[in-house]
Parts: sequence; C-alpha cells; structure tokens
Amino acid sequence: MERYKLIKEVGDGTFGNVWRAISKQTGEVVAIKKMKKKYYSWEECVNLREVKSLRKMNHPNIVKLKEVIRENDILYFVFEYMEFNLYQLMKDRVKLFCEADIRNLCFQVFQGLAYMHQRGYFHRDLKPENLLVTKDIIKIADFGLAREISSQPPYTEYVSTRWYRAPEVLLQSCIYSSKVDMWAMGAIMAELCNLRPLFPGVSEADEIYKICSVIGSPTNESWVDGHYLARDINYQFPQLAGVDLSALIPSASKDAINLIKALCSWDPSKRPTAVEALQHPFFQSYFYVPPSLRPRSSVARTPPSAGTRVLLDQQGVRRSSGALSNSKLTNNLSSQKLNASLSAGVQRKLDMVNEDANKSDKSLKTTKQAKYRPPAKNSPNSLNKGMTVHGVSGAAEKLENMTIGARRQSLGQPHPPGVNWISESGNFLIRPGQEIKSGRTYSRKVAG
Repeated sequence: MERYKLIKEVGDGTFGNVWRAISKQTGEVVAIKKMKKKYYSWEECVNLREVKSLRKMNHPNIVKLKEVIRENDILYFVFEYMEFNLYQLMKDRVKLFCEADIRNLCFQVFQGLAYMHQRGYFHRDLKPENLLVTKDIIKIADFGLAREISSQPPYTEYVSTRWYRAPEVLLQSCIYSSKVDMWAMGAIMAELCNLRPLFPGVSEADEIYKICSVIGSPTNESWVDGHYLARDINYQFPQLAGVDLSALIPSASKDAINLIKALCSWDPSKRPTAVEALQHPFFQSYFYVPPSLRPRSSVARTPPSAGTRVLLDQQGVRRSSGALSNSKLTNNLSSQKLNASLSAGVQRKLDMVNEDANKSDKSLKTTKQAKYRPPAKNSPNSLNKGMTVHGVSGAAEKLENMTIGARRQSLGQPHPPGVNWISESGNFLIRPGQEIKSGRTYSRKVAG
C-alpha cells in the first residue's frame, strides 16, 4: 500500500470502505476497497467470490480489478476509478433523462450482464449504487454477492437491496437463477425513466404488496411456482389489478414500457435473458456495428449512403470469409492477453503464498469454465419452467461488445432549461422538458 496515496473516502459499505487514491508511481487515480474483515491467509483471499469472479471477466462494462493487496491481515482491492454511481446521478437531477441516454446506459449494462451470465456468473446485487458511471460509460461493480450459475443450491434468500429484489427471492426461494438480475434491471430502467423507485417497499411483505399494486397480483396460471412458494411460508398474495405502466411512467416510449413489463414478469422463465434484451425493439433505433466488423480507419458512426453501401457490400462479399475469420482470431488472442494481464494484476501480491495456496490458485486458473446449463423443463425444483435457450453463446459473443452508434448529450451536463434534446440518426429534435420535483421522496437507508 506504500505505492498508493489515499485521497478521500468515497463510500462506506457493509463489507468495506472505498477510497479514492492515486498511484505514486504512475499518477493514475484508482479506487481502493478496504475490507472490514481480517484475512489471515492468501488462500482465504483468493477464494473470495469477488476475486474469483472478477479474475475471470474482462469487459468494458464490468469494473476492472487491477490488484489485490494483503498487509497486516487487511485486504485491499485496487479498482479502476469511476466518477459517480448511477444513484448519485439520479438524485441530483431536476430534469428527466432523455430516452437516448436511458437507452445508452441500459444497453451497456445488458452487454455486461450478457458477458457475465455467459461466463457462468450472476450478480445478485444489481442496484443504482452498484452501477458506476464516468461520462457516458457505465460499468457493473461490487461482485461481493456474485454466484456461479453452476453452483449448487440452496442459495441465501437475502440478496440485493429490497427495492430491486426479485419476487422469488422475496418469497424465500433457495433456487433461483440469473433472472434475478433481469428483474433488477427492469426496476432500474423504470427508475431511470421516472427518477423514482418503482417498488419502494419498507419490508418484504410491503415490497410484495407494492409489486402487486403496480403489475397486478400473480394468478395460478401466470406463476404457479410463486403460489407454491407463498403457501410454503403461509403468505397470501393481495388481490390487486395493477396499473398501466404508461400512466405511471408517462415519459417512457411504448418500446421502453414493453421491455420493463417483460423484465418485471412474475415468472422468471418469462423474463428475457440479457442477450434477448439486447435484441429488443427498444434498442433497434440505433445503428451499431460490432467492433469485430468495424474497419479500423472508419470513424463514421452513421449508416453509409446507398451508393457507398452497394460498394461496401460488393467488397464485403469478396473479403467476408477471410476478414471474419482473421477478426475472430485476433479477438481471441486479444482476449487471452487481456485475461492474462488481469490474472497477473491480481497475482501481483500473491507470490509469497504457501505451497498449498499455490496449488489451489493453479487449479483455479486451469479449471475449465463451466457452461451454463438451463434447468430441465420437468425439474420439480425449477423456477424457470418452459424456458429454452437458443444460441446463447453465439449471440452473446456478438452482442456483448456492441457499441451504440451515436453518442448523445453527456450525462454529466444538465439539459437546457425547459427542453430535452433527443437525437435519432443524427437529427436533433427539441421537445418541452418535463418538470419534476427536485430530490427524491424515498429514503434509501433501509438495508434489509
């Protein structure tokens, strides 16, 4: 830790404090998480879920773990530094976000989730405070509750902040999946549109009541597993019809409302995967090209003209097979180098570990990543009945690194008074901005 100078404490959580710091050697600003618990061996450190999961992931929308340091039985995580979290951006706003900004933020988070879920992990604690933002880039952070999809249940019932907790978890199910992350994203997306939480319950029972009052109570036909879970804990759903989300979130488009409804489905098997969310019509108004298909010299972010398109199509036919294969090979090699670099960073302070810990770490590196296998349709314990996955690996590889074509107004800057700027395909439209009350009505200090 002598190589870093602590500047300011920027966060205090259940498991650790986060400091903004600067490297004395390079001048780079970093975020250092100091764990509150003491750790007496390296083996204990490298087996932490946060370390194990982040060592296996390297994606532009997942916060990067640069180094792990253990000094005097205190554990430090060194991360790349991000300026804000999403909650800070929302609570200080007076004007609503324009939909272009919401689309950009959600698209990036779904990219990170698609990558994470494909590699066998789900987050379990998605909330605005764990989504970090710098300029127009957003990254998923805090993997302290992350679990492997292939790990065996039972899982703990207490995960995520209550307002973003999936109903199957609220009903104390010990068998759930990555679909809990998709529910959380539906609640976060609605909050981005309205700057108010969608389900602000003050207890588990009140949280379920709030959900029923918004999306309507589940029936035996819409979520039979939920009624079994409720019966097991002697809970009876209130009989509520729900409301029209379009009236509750008037600023959201039809596509946005449709996606929020799909994400906040009672039945986990009816929620889209991250890959399917990326293919939703809400994101189709953008023109984007995966990095593997983007020419290095090209800086244009709008569709080519008709004549240019014909010429590019003719050239693409001749070059497609070779260019695509070379691109995939280059991407694979780059990914291997990045992963090796990431592993090296985490291992930087692990060279004094004893022989047993070395063997454990070696097996951790060489173990083949378990692929996600959805639960069997006929499994009595499955909450994802009827869910089938088609081409997840192939689609995820294409979608996880997509970028949005045209960057809109920076999130850090407020809108001009009285107007919202919306850019679609390079054309700017001006419409009256919707005034809302400053600040937030709901307190976020409830931890249970």
